[in-house]
Amino acid sequence: MRARRGRARGDAYAGLRALVPPSGAGVYGGLGSSPRADGIDVWAGLRELVDPSNLRPKLADDIEVKEFHLRWGSDYAVVANPRDLIHYQLSPDELAMVRLMDGTRTLKEIVVERYQDSGGLELSGVADLVRTLAKGNFLERAFVDVPQAVERARNPVSLARRKGREFARTLSIEWMGAHGMVRWLHDRFLRWLFVPPAKVAGAVLALSGVAAFVVLVRGGRFTLTGQSLVLGIVVLLVLDYFMVFIHELGHATVLVHHGRRVRSAGFQIYFGSPAFFVDSSDGLMLDKKHQIWESFAGPYAQTLIAAISSFIALAFPDWVLSETFYRFAALNYLVLTMNLIPLLELDGYWILSDVIQVPDLRPRSLSFIRFDLWHKLRVRERFSPQEVGLGVYGLAGVLFTILSFYTAYFYWRAIFGDLVFNLWDGGPVTRGLLVVLALFVLNPVVRGLVKLLGTVIARVRVVWRKARFRLEQGWRVEAAGLIDALSLFDDIPAEVLGDLAGRVRLRSVDPGQPVVRQGERADAFYVVRSGAFQVVEEDPRTGNERALRTLSRGEAFGELGLAEAAPRRATVRAVERSEVFVVDKGTFDRLLADMLHVPEFEPTLAAISELGELPAFSHLEADELADLYEHGTWQNVPPGREVVRQGEEGDAFYAVRAGQLEVVKDGDVVRELGPGDAFGELALLLDQPRAATVRTRTAARVYRLDREGFDRLVAEAFRRGSLNPSAPIDRAKHH
Repeated sequence: MRARRGRARGDAYAGLRALVPPSGAGVYGGLGSSPRADGIDVWAGLRELVDPSNLRPKLADDIEVKEFHLRWGSDYAVVANPRDLIHYQLSPDELAMVRLMDGTRTLKEIVVERYQDSGGLELSGVADLVRTLAKGNFLERAFVDVPQAVERARNPVSLARRKGREFARTLSIEWMGAHGMVRWLHDRFLRWLFVPPAKVAGAVLALSGVAAFVVLVRGGRFTLTGQSLVLGIVVLLVLDYFMVFIHELGHATVLVHHGRRVRSAGFQIYFGSPAFFVDSSDGLMLDKKHQIWESFAGPYAQTLIAAISSFIALAFPDWVLSETFYRFAALNYLVLTMNLIPLLELDGYWILSDVIQVPDLRPRSLSFIRFDLWHKLRVRERFSPQEVGLGVYGLAGVLFTILSFYTAYFYWRAIFGDLVFNLWDGGPVTRGLLVVLALFVLNPVVRGLVKLLGTVIARVRVVWRKARFRLEQGWRVEAAGLIDALSLFDDIPAEVLGDLAGRVRLRSVDPGQPVVRQGERADAFYVVRSGAFQVVEEDPRTGNERALRTLSRGEAFGELGLAEAAPRRATVRAVERSEVFVVDKGTFDRLLADMLHVPEFEPTLAAISELGELPAFSHLEADELADLYEHGTWQNVPPGREVVRQGEEGDAFYAVRAGQLEVVKDGDVVRELGPGDAFGELALLLDQPRAATVRTRTAARVYRLDREGFDRLVAEAFRRGSLNPSAPIDRAKHH
């Protein structure tokens, strides 16, 4: 699963403190010295120490990085913190950023170097990634969550009470020492199961066990209702939990055998049913082949247990517990079959997703069925091969779910109907055992019903919140405050802002649901009220996506599309259940017309929109473009004029909006520049002489960003940036 890391002011400052050098380091020495006594400017030194653009992030020496190249879909990498067993999934662009974090480059140097590779200033991308890595303790300097430490010091809680609160919240007991136990078992016994003779013997046992079970079924000696109900059911329940333990041990053993660690194991109340679990998230660092074996190990171990049970019932038919072992084998094979069906998010699904190398197959397919399939059919848009596969798998999963519910009642009544009635008629003891058995066997059904109930409640809550939003003024004040905080709307008068807030709507968005789609005409702009959204650029030929940035509370999108009446440049999709305030195009247009008495706003909006069309700034969102506009200047240069001169010290970066320019080195023209080109990026870092002269051949329009403005942009991106909720990942716990 993917865990979200939210944005909090306290955490941001704590992360900043974790990255800056200690107060005694650097050229300023101790900052407690008086500047009047020794000439040291204390405040200038302090500003430099906490300036994020001067940070030199460096990965800790023990951090592991593993790349995965996929036949279908986008390549990715997993970076692991082995101390805390935290894993982040990185896109290829994010991996390229991580490769630059070796302690020799400042944050702004990384931004410039990434610009030279990608052609765009990835301000938020670099800042968000550094903050996320810092908080996850991936960097050399340990992260200290100061607000949390202060809270613990103010309100100390004993270990027992903390564990009790954790169990009350999660209904689970987690044991962090599971790796040592599994390692001990592996080194002394279980490692012999991986030698070729043991593998052959295991395969023979598994296949012959199936044959023995078929012989038992055909013989008709045993039924699924035994004579010794109490003893048989007690033994069956014990064997069932033993089966789950062996299943989880199988996963953990393969993990340990290939040099990875078991993060934890434990026991939890899972939708009303007691269950074991093993956290095998470190398996994300295995090769795909070994990940497949790790997923298969649980069902394989379960197959061996079922085979042994079948042989016991076949060899000792007159033993009082033989019928119980027969029922245990039947339940094993039933659960095993369900576990290996790749349409459910169980071991079979993980095996399939690793074989076809689509790690998020099920959520992507369901999201495609819910939000994209009908849209593409409606607009008659062509499907990519990847989308065809997602559609087929998603529809098959939906149909299988419906079919499984349809057949479950008839199957369970035919197989276990007599057993249920006998237990119910056997008295209070057997009725209690029936309830326990039902919780175990019907766990998937209960889980599905609880999830369905949660979905219904969420829908009802959405309707209720919309109704409240129409009636209450407080939410409109909140919307007004968020809109007022946007950089683009700094100049809106209070009465216009109030009118805009009065027309705003509230919209709830499900995880994976797109709010705007790339290529569509803009019909509204949005302000994030809660949750998180990912901005992605889609390749229409392959269906692959490239994540540009993540938006969180207070950030907006879509306003520039309305202003310039242009198609959406990217798709914005919810990462989790979220809410946005919506301002439709009609309201936006009417209020812009009403704002003509604010002379600075309309030219500013047009200039910001113009900035966003430049490739160098295409990665930036509207708020960052607004900051960029404040820290740089547009320049109209006549033909034949030198923009920069060879030999002069460079202090600015230029992006070409219109016109033709030529690069002249030692009197020779070595290159021509046109709209979309840029030059001078190294001047954002160094006071080095210009290597060539750049002069206009025609009238040109260029944007100039000096070093001071660039430093402020980097610092503001770091302080404002939201942590990426799609980065931290965790392989689903095996139950």
